[in-house]
Amino acid sequence: MNTDTDLLWSPGRRELEDSNVAGFMHWLGQTRGLRFADYAELWRWSSTDLPGFWSAVWEFYGLDAVGGYDRVLGEASMPGAEWFPGARLNFAERCFARATDARPALVCLIEDGSPEETSWEELRRQVADVAAALRRMGVAPGDRVAGYLPNLRQTVVALLATAAVGAVWTACSPEFGTPSVLARLRQAEPKVLVTVDGYRYGGRIHDRRPEVAELVEGLPTVRHLLAVDSVFTAKAGPWPGRPGVERHDWSQLPAADGPPEFADVPFDHPLWILWSSGTTGIPKGIVQGHGGIVVELLKALGLGVDLRADDRYLFITSTGWMVWNFLVGGLLHGSTVVLYDGSPTYPGVDGAWSVAERTGATVLGLGAAYLTAAEKAGTRPAETFGLAGLRTVLQTGSTLPDGTWHWVHGALGPGVRLQSICGGTDVCSVLAGSTPLLPVRAGRIQAPALGVALASWDPEGRPLTGEQGELVVTAPLPSMPLCFVGDADGARYRASYFDTYPGIWRHGDWVTVDADLSVVVAGRSDSTLNRSGVRMGSADIYAVVDQLPGIADSLVVGVEQPDGGYFMPLFVVPAEDTAFDEGLRRSVVSAIRGELSPRHVPDVIVAVPAVPRTLTGKKLEVPVKRVLQGARPGEVSGEGAVTHPEMLTWFAEFAAGRHS
Repeated sequence: MNTDTDLLWSPGRRELEDSNVAGFMHWLGQTRGLRFADYAELWRWSSTDLPGFWSAVWEFYGLDAVGGYDRVLGEASMPGAEWFPGARLNFAERCFARATDARPALVCLIEDGSPEETSWEELRRQVADVAAALRRMGVAPGDRVAGYLPNLRQTVVALLATAAVGAVWTACSPEFGTPSVLARLRQAEPKVLVTVDGYRYGGRIHDRRPEVAELVEGLPTVRHLLAVDSVFTAKAGPWPGRPGVERHDWSQLPAADGPPEFADVPFDHPLWILWSSGTTGIPKGIVQGHGGIVVELLKALGLGVDLRADDRYLFITSTGWMVWNFLVGGLLHGSTVVLYDGSPTYPGVDGAWSVAERTGATVLGLGAAYLTAAEKAGTRPAETFGLAGLRTVLQTGSTLPDGTWHWVHGALGPGVRLQSICGGTDVCSVLAGSTPLLPVRAGRIQAPALGVALASWDPEGRPLTGEQGELVVTAPLPSMPLCFVGDADGARYRASYFDTYPGIWRHGDWVTVDADLSVVVAGRSDSTLNRSGVRMGSADIYAVVDQLPGIADSLVVGVEQPDGGYFMPLFVVPAEDTAFDEGLRRSVVSAIRGELSPRHVPDVIVAVPAVPRTLTGKKLEVPVKRVLQGARPGEVSGEGAVTHPEMLTWFAEFAAGRHS
């Protein structure tokens, strides 16, 4: 009898013999005489023989037909690793390498709309049209093009057209506040701004034309406005402008003379700028290159996620989250990318499952917060929606409580595999994640990703097994940032990742790596709860508290105080129609004491109206901690960068009340 109650899924014949990574292992044996007994052996080789592994990825995915390179790793130090010197390739061109008439390139859906398909040929034609228009606007390789766009077909086209020209793409979602957008795009200094007039979310239309006017005024480098009529018609009112800025209507762009022309750029030519959350200072502009993103997303999506050309790949996301770029990377595999512009909870909590059904998604990406909300609502998606084609769910954004792991597998059926992935904007990919070769167990990411020399280290830099430590990467990755915007001497880049362990990437998460390579992430290392020397990740608290009836959300921080003391408050959002009374408080204390540690029972438990989060769903632990230590709300978060910004003022008043 199987007593492994945490075992949720085990690989079958298809995964062990016909998955992409199984095919890769077979190919290694046939072409290079390399044979590995299991995933652990393959990972150890991939993370130690970097030239061998990454040259194999290059060849396995047909990049040797594109061109050669002088060597795989010209310089192996961090920061400053030099990948594939001599190689030249263009991300946009590689996105069309597996184009086919057999299935669409894109399936697009808006709230209350019907799915619309875009063929590969039509996508190619639109990219050619926009790329030609950008060249007429004077955009050249290295120039910046910015998008103020939701998750639309035009956004993918604009990215690919920008990359085709050799210019650098960056984007902000129109749900961001104007100051937050300007804090990013002023750094990028774009020549062209591509923008919508508005967007739909939660059943409402949001007019963004006034905000566009502010952006045009606030971005002195912009010379051209490329306007997408997404919500309104041209008759609904004029678009804003200013002297010296020429406006172009997307729908009126002339057809290009031929197929798209792809700039022939070096491997490390800048492709796009991604932005950090901006909750602890000026957002960091993270620059990544054409080649690094191509080889990384070929590997991560192909050998990790097991994405295939016949998949329909949907990730519920906005353009302000790096998983949007991770989603577009599905084109590299010839997969159909599904774009949904709207709320995952519209018209109800089952909204995301409805989108998956209507678009025929086979691979579905969701944030942890959505899955826990769906569990609490008691939904049964497999019984309610036609999800027979769905074979895997990607989960990221934050840690997932053990109970929700079980719920996902119970609610979606035994044939659906939950893939929990950990990575981030910094590398636009996965550091630890899934593999079809290993079983899935509740609460555990299966293993470090191939090619990622991931480890857990103690403060002195000693490796840990089965103990919590800092997540580090001890060898370079191709998609690590080329640089930060405006960081000429690299000081900010080095301070972000390499100050703690010189020459070693410190990611900023607490992690446990067990002997079987399974990984448990316990939250950000700079928001760790440290009571009398016993450290615990905030995720451990949430895994207990957020499952309690009567609790809708929670936030816990550990605050070091000037007198050497330590204050650990827990803030909870009561569920709708639930009063936070002494009985509920006792339930929280009892659960933490019994399931975690008496040492980590909070000093106070306080009901709050809401928990502030970044626009990608992460709880604002560090900014709240800084406010409780005396920082002003405006110092810890850029305007428009968080949900419920009023709560930072609430926390400041709470701190003032404690010390009055």
